[in-house]
Amino acid sequence: MSKVEDLKNCVFKNPNEPIEARVKDLLSRMTLQEKLGQMTQIERVVATPSAIKDLCIGSILTSGGKGGFDKLSPSDWAVMVDEFQKSALESRLGIPLIYGIDAVHGNNFVFGATIFPHNIGLGATRDADLARRIGAATALEVRASGIHYTFAPCVAVCKDPRWGRSYESYGEDTEIVRKMTSIVSGLQGQPPQGHPGGYPYVAGRNNVIACAKHFVGDGGTQKGVNEGNTALSYEDLERTHMAPYLDCLSQGVSVVMASYSSWNGKKLHTHHFLLTEILKGKLGFKGFVSSDWKALDRLAQPHGSNYRSCISSAINAGIDMVMVPYRYKLFLEELIFLVESGEIPIARIDDAVERILRVKFTAGLFEFPLSDRSLQNLVGCKAHRDLACEAVRKSLVLLKNGKDPTKLFLPLNKNARRILVAGTHADNIGYQCGGWTASWQGSSGSITVGTTILDAVKKTVGVETEVLYQQYPSKDTIEHNEISFAIVAVGEGPYAESKGDNSELVIPFNGADIISSVADEIPTLVILISGRPLVLEPWLLEKIDALLVAWLPGTEGQGITDVIFGDHEFKGQLPVNWFKRVKQLDTVALGVDACDPLFPPGFGMRYEENL
Repeated sequence: MSKVEDLKNCVFKNPNEPIEARVKDLLSRMTLQEKLGQMTQIERVVATPSAIKDLCIGSILTSGGKGGFDKLSPSDWAVMVDEFQKSALESRLGIPLIYGIDAVHGNNFVFGATIFPHNIGLGATRDADLARRIGAATALEVRASGIHYTFAPCVAVCKDPRWGRSYESYGEDTEIVRKMTSIVSGLQGQPPQGHPGGYPYVAGRNNVIACAKHFVGDGGTQKGVNEGNTALSYEDLERTHMAPYLDCLSQGVSVVMASYSSWNGKKLHTHHFLLTEILKGKLGFKGFVSSDWKALDRLAQPHGSNYRSCISSAINAGIDMVMVPYRYKLFLEELIFLVESGEIPIARIDDAVERILRVKFTAGLFEFPLSDRSLQNLVGCKAHRDLACEAVRKSLVLLKNGKDPTKLFLPLNKNARRILVAGTHADNIGYQCGGWTASWQGSSGSITVGTTILDAVKKTVGVETEVLYQQYPSKDTIEHNEISFAIVAVGEGPYAESKGDNSELVIPFNGADIISSVADEIPTLVILISGRPLVLEPWLLEKIDALLVAWLPGTEGQGITDVIFGDHEFKGQLPVNWFKRVKQLDTVALGVDACDPLFPPGFGMRYEENL
């Protein structure tokens, strides 16, 4: 009997055997090289068939939509992922790989996918069931592309909107974030009653491996500096920033990603106490801990440390899978040296590989390693776009409605004679979606399929209503067209991570000037498209008739017009404090009363409350 035939009868090949028995059996058959390969996650562009097969690479990712995959269909993605998987299945033990992507608000790097509101908008809904349903829809669109794993959700508690990742947080209130972790059960499936907390769970082929990130305290850094330092007692860290992870673990989240940031001056990627003693020990997490993108390189750069010592520090601290992503050969050479020299105990390696294999078995990858092409018609389907539209409607927060409390400005009249739609964000899908859409930083323009605010207005108004559109309205247009009212959409351009750190938080692209020029002459609704609160000067607020924040709503602009024209009620509530002046943020630790907000957390007007 050949070696291949022998493997067919192995415990790890038998789906009827308990997962832990399969893990133990497979681990016992692995060489050191195969074990270390499983701990290595590499970028698609360097993933050759020989590297995958010969080195037993554990995971591949596509980073930030790079690599020439603009506007490829889900079928194209599935073909690509399956080809990588076939190489993995040809390895000596045939261990399937996990393919990962940042599907953080829908399968946002795949052209034509449904793009849901970013997390800050979902936090404004306070709707845990909505988050779960979005997770389930996202999982289907990810699996339709052949992908098994999403680096989501981000469960940071954002304490400072100057942070460039603030829109990736559900809010500044730990309880809101905890509530919205229900997205994990959507992505992975709902664990059965009695499922052991901390043990990974993936329901089936319609679900994906989820990753709670970034452990821990990434939203609490001083002055909101990305990858900065969170200075807190352990008790405050546990109560404020760690609590959402307990909810993720109770839902069987499979992966936890370490944060680039530090806690009281020590980098999380080298933090044995938090990663091993707390997360794996006290909290009982049985999935695997992932590094972030090139995190080990970042450990080496600031202090001139050598790469080998950074690998040792991170693996010994509790990192199980390392997002290398390019120089995997050097990483594996150094890791082999560290193990053979005894600097990293083989027991630590076995623990890491055991966790990775556990997730792969749990996700059913050994039985169903290749994509399910029958799911591809679900990408961007009407049901998912309707769900995204519902999410947009529920996320909108009404901050002002009328200059006179007795005379409401909204809802708008669908049958008005002439409407002006203006502003930098009125007809721009890229701006509606924000960062992490089509590419890491996002971009302006028609980057994917969707409905802009202008498109939605035209679909909503009556046949006799004329809709004028100018991004920067001319004086002649404003003064000589007998316009009934204006809708002005302004806000932030796309950004992600450190490139979004912002110490000023003013409306970009001369947004205040556009608002002012229109509102001086025409009754005006302002729609703010933003990943966080921005400065709203009193003189500007006085000029406008109504103001709402739509956050970063994604592809379905129809959800905005559904509400402003009165077909649906406003339901959103601020998930964060809306400051008056940026300098107030330095006193936020003193509480809402001390910082005297423009609008407090929980604020959000309703039509019915004004009638």
